[in-house]
Amino acid sequence: MADCCNPLKPPGQDQGDIGCPRCGNPGKKVPLITLKSLLLPEALVRLEPASSYRLCLDSGCNVAYFNKEGTVFTTSELKVPVWQKTADPECPVCYCFGWTPARIKKEIEKTGTSRAVDSITEHVRAGRCGCDVNNPQGSCCLGDVNRVIRELLLSG
Repeated sequence: MADCCNPLKPPGQDQGDIGCPRCGNPGKKVPLITLKSLLLPEALVRLEPASSYRLCLDSGCNVAYFNKEGTVFTTSELKVPVWQKTADPECPVCYCFGWTPARIKKEIEKTGTSRAVDSITEHVRAGRCGCDVNNPQGSCCLGDVNRVIRELLLSG
């Protein structure tokens, strides 16, 4: 599972030509195992395993996953909230090891810095990450964690 955090395989926008059916924004391709892990049972029965799915990253759109055939799964059909779609400081940015913006902020207020990235990296090196089954984007959270830390440090 540590492959998802491999810096040689950066996640990013899928280069496919479809956008979210609701907002039109391009989606980020996610592995099928991510949907199988995170969809609620009543949504999982509609999953088309032969299809390729994308995560809509638009915070104003309630679509979580979609495919080119028009199948849509909304955020309410997931077992976890999608960090990119909520302002809740208790929503995980790191789904494997429980790092939330609130936890990172508390650590920064107490110590002036955050060890979140170092801590996550240590766990990744030890083979403990499960980003593909825990994180709605199906890939490593380190970029998002770094962004949260930067924003919190800048907002001071």
